This record gives sequence, C-alpha cells and structure tokens, in this order.
Amino acid sequence: MKSKFSQGEMFKTLFEISQTLNSILSLGALLNKVMDLAVETLHAERGFIILGKGSNDELKIAAARNIEKQNVKDLSVISGSVVRSVLKDRKPLLTHDAKVDTRFTGSESVRLHNIVSIMCVPLALKDRLIGAIYVDNTRKKGVFSDEDLDFLTIFANQAATVIENARLHESLLDENVRLRQEVRRLYGHETMIGKSPKMLRFFELLERVIDSDVSVMLLGETGTGKELAARTIHYNGPRRERNFVPLYCGSLPETLLESELFGSKKGAYTGAVQDRQGLFEVADGGTLFFDEVCDVSHPIQAKLLRSLQEGEFRRIGETKLRRADVRVISATNKDIKKEVKEGKFREDLFYRLTVISITLPPLRERKEDIPLLADYFLKRYAEKAGKKIKGITDEAMSKLARYGYPGNVRELENTIERAILLATSNQITGTEISFEMRDVREDTTSMSLAEREKTFILEVLEKMSGNRRETAEALGISLRSLQYRLKEWGVVKRG
Repeated sequence: MKSKFSQGEMFKTLFEISQTLNSILSLGALLNKVMDLAVETLHAERGFIILGKGSNDELKIAAARNIEKQNVKDLSVISGSVVRSVLKDRKPLLTHDAKVDTRFTGSESVRLHNIVSIMCVPLALKDRLIGAIYVDNTRKKGVFSDEDLDFLTIFANQAATVIENARLHESLLDENVRLRQEVRRLYGHETMIGKSPKMLRFFELLERVIDSDVSVMLLGETGTGKELAARTIHYNGPRRERNFVPLYCGSLPETLLESELFGSKKGAYTGAVQDRQGLFEVADGGTLFFDEVCDVSHPIQAKLLRSLQEGEFRRIGETKLRRADVRVISATNKDIKKEVKEGKFREDLFYRLTVISITLPPLRERKEDIPLLADYFLKRYAEKAGKKIKGITDEAMSKLARYGYPGNVRELENTIERAILLATSNQITGTEISFEMRDVREDTTSMSLAEREKTFILEVLEKMSGNRRETAEALGISLRSLQYRLKEWGVVKRG
C-alpha cells in the first residue's frame, strides 16, 4: 500500500496539526479535533479514542467518529481485543486484513462487523500510558501503510501531550471553582456573627455596599474583624471572580510601599533585578484592601490619590502609564477624621477612600453576641483539634461574658481555641477559660483607639517574655505586621 504522503508532507502535516491542537484548551473539543484529524488525514472509515491506564482497567471511549451511538458504549463491538492488545504490549498495531490475521482469530467484533484494515497506537507520556487511538476500514484491505502507522504513532505522541495539558487545565479550572466556592463559604455573611443592635446596623450597611463599586472605609479597633468584613464585601460582590489583594500599610518604608503599590522596572533601584508587578496590577478587576491606611506617608498619599482619580500609574523607574480598574476598601484603627484635621492625612484622599464608612463595634459593646461567637469558635476549633466537645458550661459562659476583651473578637477566638486544647471533658468549663490579658479598658478610657491598641500589644509582648512570634500568634496577626508596629513605636528587640 502506497503512503498517503511523502516524508516531507508528513512532517508538514504534523507541524500544522501540532499548531492546531496546541490552540485548544477544552478537553472535549480537543478530543473531537484529534479524532477528526486522524480519520481525515489517514482516510479512515471510523475511529475512536480510548482513555484508560491499562488493558485490565476500565476503558472509556472519549471520542468517536462514524460509529453508531448504541455501539459506542460497547467496547467489544468495536474491536476491544485490538485495543487491549495495544494497551497491554504498549506497541502500535497494523493489519492489512484482519480476517486472515492470526492475531485476531476468534475475534467476534472483527467477524461480525466485517473489519478489514486496522491501526491502533498507544497514547503515552514517557512511561505513563493514558489510552489509545484506533482507526479502521470495513470496505478495503490494505488501506493503511507502514508509513501511515509511523504517522499515527508520532501524531499520538503529540496528542497525548496536549490531551494531558487540557486535562490539567480543566482540573485547575475545577479546583479554582472549588476554591472560590470555599472562599465564599468562609467569607459569607454567616462568618460575620451577631444579633446585637450595633451588628444589625453593621449588616444593614454591609448589604448596601456589597453590590456597588463604591470605596468603603472600615473603622474599628484591632481584632474587630475589619479584614474579614473587607473579604466579605469582595467575595459576595460583583468582583468576586477576580483577586482580593490586601496590603498592610503600617510602618512600611516609603520606597517599599511605593514599589508594593505600583511595581518597579528592572534596575530602578538596588535589588530590582527584574520587572515587578505592583498590587494595582495584581488587583486589576478585583479589590485592593488598604489595612491601616492612615499610616501611609504624605508623598505616597499624593501618588495614591492620583492613581485612584485617574485609574492609572507608573512603575518605579518607568515612564509608561499603566491602567488598573480596582475597587478600594480601606481600614484603620485610628480616628481618621482627627488625622485629617491635624494634617496627617490628606482631606482629598480621605473623601476619595470614604464614599461610605462602616464602624465595626468592639466586642465589649455587643456582649450579647459573645455566646453566638463562642459557640461558632467552639465548633470550628473542636473539629480542627479532633475533640468531641458538645458545649460550654454556664459557669464558663458567664466568665466569658464578664471579660472586657481589649483584643475584641480575635481575643475571644484565641481564648476558645486555648480552652479546647486544655479541655479534659466533653464541655468547656470555667477552669479552662483563662485570659492572656487583663481588661485594660477601665484604666484607658481616655486613650485613642491607636493608643489602646499599643498598650494592649505591648502588654501581650511582656506576657510572652518578649517573644515576638508567640506574641503575634496570641494576637492573631502576622509576625510581619507586629514587627512593623513595634518598629514604629521604637521597641527594640531584647538580647
């Protein structure tokens, strides 16, 4: 049998096929295209792709051409013996006349369906078998040549690679969907817990801003859940399919903060060894969250204002203007209006960031929510610790309710998690409830939120004997965040 193309034509055809296949990411569309190309190029009458790992595994027809629907599911009807032989030996197979080929003596499918010319080759990635490609003809003997078998073998090697890439792509898409669903579950309204009047007011405001695109300023003490609120707005809003990008602004050096925001060009400064995206670019289409925005320096405030007004920016060391569409949510534990009056924060930037402001109340002002929060944290951390703890005794709940929580919800969360680890029965008792800090609220009533936070953090640091990592864990913040605050306050590391 004469080959359908010369060696030069073969490689040209394979190159064109490779370009076509590499442009398709959908697994279903790709498999159908592979089948079309194989049948058309080789002038085959029928064909199918089998996906399966070996001759004894369950074999699944992933795509077929010119085979009746009722027969597609029945592998034995379409020369299952041929495919299993190829999968077992991992070698290509060619027959010019299956009826007289001793390898197919006794094959019911060959006899019943008058199969004459057959080619079948494995789909393999190095040593890993993923399936096979089969083509046949029921009308003519010797339809396929040895060169055709070489072509189909090379074609199958190309196809195996792109099929696996498409599988991986779809797997990543599925994982992405699953992760986004999990994120929405984590940052749904049910994680913002409370039924007190102040929390109901907070929920009302939250609902009003979620579906809009306005800039939101979140106010409240450390530990009240400002970042959780920001994530809730993002993951329930119209930008939820794009990135949520948080940036802690506190005490970041001016040059580092500018680089973080806008990115930098290679060679723009010492250590800039490559072009680097800024967070505006990373958050394009999504949400940029500025935590402790009052700590941004005046020069950066000016650049930030311009970027927000114009929707454009420049990387450090670059003249090219870039654009980004971001929603901005900001947060601070300071009295930002006071900061504006004292000239520490630009008034025009304040209005740009604060289309609406929402205050998260401290836990001491919504103590009726403590039982709800305690039960929520109990279920969450008991499961995590693998402990079967059914509830909290009245004595323990009373102890929780009397405490002032200078660390707010975060401190209650840490208290419950610690109690679970200490528990020796199926209930949390008063014995397991211990507070790392005394209530500083009563003797700091004249302090600002920032001063109160500083007092609280320094007392935790003292309690932890100066161990910064343990302090950060107790506070429920990152070590980096703690380091920034301590540096700002001039706290020198011991030893």
